[in-house]
Amino acid sequence: MSAQFQLLNAAAFDHTIKRLCYELIENHNNFENTVIIGLQPRGIYLSGRICDELQIITGLTGIAHGHLDVTFYRDDFRRRENPLVPNRTQIDFIIEDKNVILVDDVLYTGRTIRAGMDALLAFGRPKKVELMVLIDRRYSRHLPIQPDYVGKVVDTIASDNVKVKWKEIDEQDEVFMITENEDNL
Repeated sequence: MSAQFQLLNAAAFDHTIKRLCYELIENHNNFENTVIIGLQPRGIYLSGRICDELQIITGLTGIAHGHLDVTFYRDDFRRRENPLVPNRTQIDFIIEDKNVILVDDVLYTGRTIRAGMDALLAFGRPKKVELMVLIDRRYSRHLPIQPDYVGKVVDTIASDNVKVKWKEIDEQDEVFMITENEDNL
């Protein structure tokens, strides 16, 4: 038997995105030398929302924003029973000597982020890479990767599952955790 717990409702979700934007503004000011890259498949929703909200808050247009597919850079690419389906990379700007904000929805083991950093090098050598995640699943890392910007930290065990729903594809914004009841363990 499993149980579901809501971690963020729509209002908290929106508030978290606004807070993350203000943190970025503090560190990147006018975004002249900063680019935002969402990791496929679900980091693109957070990066898109962040860019939209930054434009509303700052009035800046033209913040460089793209999507990065890391499928072929993953260390488990050939180990899966069901092959990964590649997504589309869309980076139509130079990242050489830029501050790159890599964005994903959930940080779990760190392997997707590592793949993202490897994939970035195909587009140049960034000056600095920062990581933004909506949810940081602490205590689950396989690699020493920590986010610079975090929406919410959640302490989970391996059998827990964190799901992010995006209104763009799921018709609502919500984050919840599914956990197995101890009776079944």
